[in-house]
Amino acid sequence: MTLRQLRYFAVLGEELNYRRAAERLFITQPALSTAIKALEQAFGVVLLRRNTREVALTDLGAAWLPQVQQALAGVDAVVDNLVTLSGTRQGRLRLGYLIGTGADLLFRIVRHFEAAYPDVSVEPIEFDFADPTAGLASGATEVALIRPPVDLPEHRMLILDSESWVACLPRDHPLAGRREVRIAELLDDPIVCAPLTAGPWRDYWLAMDVRGNRPPTIAAVAATYEAETTSIARGLGISFTTSSVARFYDRPGIVYVPIVDRPPSHVALAWQPGALSPQADALIRHVQQQWSFGDGDDIRPDLQ
Repeated sequence: MTLRQLRYFAVLGEELNYRRAAERLFITQPALSTAIKALEQAFGVVLLRRNTREVALTDLGAAWLPQVQQALAGVDAVVDNLVTLSGTRQGRLRLGYLIGTGADLLFRIVRHFEAAYPDVSVEPIEFDFADPTAGLASGATEVALIRPPVDLPEHRMLILDSESWVACLPRDHPLAGRREVRIAELLDDPIVCAPLTAGPWRDYWLAMDVRGNRPPTIAAVAATYEAETTSIARGLGISFTTSSVARFYDRPGIVYVPIVDRPPSHVALAWQPGALSPQADALIRHVQQQWSFGDGDDIRPDLQ
């Protein structure tokens, strides 16, 4: 039995839904199912009953769940106390962030963390679209604010916010006057996209999942919102982005139109759990435990 299996059971026991639990844990449903089955087989017990319509705790599972939750909270507290007693929460923390991602969240997190840990200096480091992992893939940063999906299979993520999709269009585009659009209406337009190094993040913002036999026509490649919006204002093409970008990167020559049929885009705090400094560990735990900072909308994390 491992702590990971216990955490998986605790989340599934709370959600009673494999899809939602897997989303909270940032793993696949088959991986979650395999871990739970291994836990049950290790002790020869049945903790959950499943059928095609529902998941339910057995009497044993229901009795054990609060004990598991209490044990996990105790482990987290013990680790937290060890780091505090060791006096190692000092020094500098390199916090990466993807350009334009969660700008208001970034400053709230840094401000409140440094107030709670005055001996730790946070150094925010901005990354453009060429590296949507914001330094995590290369090891340049320990913790980062990113916008999934990214190719970080060994990392964990904490969802902090979600935003709707919008289309960034030239002001003279035929759909520029619309109050809303559907994604299919724009798939034939030339598009301004991120560099190839962005990998699955690039594909996500090209809406490759709904294109089918309609491959994108690449109008220009841009590594920043400034370059992207400049290309669009010139009439080279369109782009897909988020509602916050419409607030922070408005400029003459472009308009933003909401896209009504796309799932929300998320902002997440991400890290490699096997390579955390005490400063990075302190930041993650602070955000997990204190996500409502009292000076605006709550940050509602989706804990793994």
